Amino acid sequence: MESQNLTCAICLERFRYPVTIPCGHTFCKNCITTHWDTKSKSDIGPQCPICNEKFTTRPVLKRNVSLSVLTEAPNSTGPSCRESLVRGGEGSRAMLLCDRHKKPLVYYCRQDKMSVCCECGISECGSHEKVLLEAERENQELLLERKNNEVGKLIEETQRSINDLAENISQAKVTLDQTSTWVNVKFSTLMKILAEKQEVTELFIQQQKEAAITEAEVRLVELEERAKMLIERQGQMAALRSLSDTELIRESMDIEVPRFENIPTHLTPNLQERLSGVTDVLSRVSKLVSEDLEKAVSTAVGQDKDGSPQDKRPVLAVVPSPAVPCLPGGKEGLSAYRCSLTFDPRTANGHLFLSQENRRAEHLTSGPRLVPTHEARFDHTWQVLCFQGFTHGQHYWELEVSKPWAYLGVTYDTIPRKEKGKRCMVGMNELSWSLQLDEHQLSAWHNGRREILTGHSQHSRIGMLLDYEAGTLTYYGDGQTRLHAFHCAFTQELFPACWIGEGVSITLCST
Repeated sequence: MESQNLTCAICLERFRYPVTIPCGHTFCKNCITTHWDTKSKSDIGPQCPICNEKFTTRPVLKRNVSLSVLTEAPNSTGPSCRESLVRGGEGSRAMLLCDRHKKPLVYYCRQDKMSVCCECGISECGSHEKVLLEAERENQELLLERKNNEVGKLIEETQRSINDLAENISQAKVTLDQTSTWVNVKFSTLMKILAEKQEVTELFIQQQKEAAITEAEVRLVELEERAKMLIERQGQMAALRSLSDTELIRESMDIEVPRFENIPTHLTPNLQERLSGVTDVLSRVSKLVSEDLEKAVSTAVGQDKDGSPQDKRPVLAVVPSPAVPCLPGGKEGLSAYRCSLTFDPRTANGHLFLSQENRRAEHLTSGPRLVPTHEARFDHTWQVLCFQGFTHGQHYWELEVSKPWAYLGVTYDTIPRKEKGKRCMVGMNELSWSLQLDEHQLSAWHNGRREILTGHSQHSRIGMLLDYEAGTLTYYGDGQTRLHAFHCAFTQELFPACWIGEGVSITLCST
């Protein structure tokens, strides 16, 4: 009876490479394949020779491991359990046989870390932890897939770091070039006696620029080499899939996911801090004397050997945002530069309604109005510019904001007006500067970069002082509390601009 259970119903002989089809019956692989090939010549589809169950497509033939163990008989003995390759039918995976017992290697011994047959598992590895060889391979393939995914994530993170660092290098070059330009413009307006200090300062800026960029480019090269190594490691993992079960298991255990130290991608040259004394003096042109500048330049570049440690301490002043020019103090002093402004209806977005002779702008909650098409109008951005622009001099104005949801600033006339997205907003591009008001904090914006400001955030009236020649735009809360100052070498006509949130109104104050 037991012998009949080990006999193929087609060839009536002991199973050779037994396979089980979907209906549950088992045949020799070559027998059932030949049977189906013969039937197909008569346009008969695949079906079971025993129960005649029909199959829509020819089933995939998988080895019946249990019957294989029972039907393989030991033919020889040997000193060790070595592996011999036995090929099944066409397209099947190579089957490894125990060299001693000539039986399939169906188990994997985790203590000995090797594949064993059924008899070896009983006689030599009886007390060891064993699992089916195919199960262990699947387990190792899953682990390998996880490692591969982890390496893939590391590659993505590294590539993002490369992109971030490359972008920051580019932006740092622009910032450093702008700083150099600003210093040159200021020095060119001073007396001939300042020529020596201009040369010293410019040389120092160039040295700092080269040092900062060189350091960042070294990091970039290191990140690129790291990405290359990770890609090579991923290729090694992919190559393991073509190995035999035992080789794949052994080799995959040696594969480790690389661990790296973080490489910073931010670029923060200390040039601005060390030159803060210089920029402070240059911003206060009306009080400039050669002694002050001598002391400031010497402090910045470290040449003042006799100066006290207090004089040599770094001063935190981020360019662009130096000290405010020396101006008359208090609200009365600022009023000396007061100017009269009106909103330009040609620029107003359709959601904004102008009134009080174009001195008040309100964001309607009822939706956009029909407004004439105009090349100057902001089509998708809740924004309006003032009619008046400035190319020189000092100008002060105040805005009353009904509630804190607005951006107040200045912009060049070339700001984009027809695009969708934030690029048209004041402060979100290289052409404009703005102060963002919200219920919880104040933020300064330029070129899409944000600086969160400390201090009280609730101000119903905001004063703005533009000093075109000094390159400063200073904000005051309620007309007297200094909130923030931008600094830049302005090159075009500047127009006051307001982005107004829904339900918010802004009024240009006359007094």
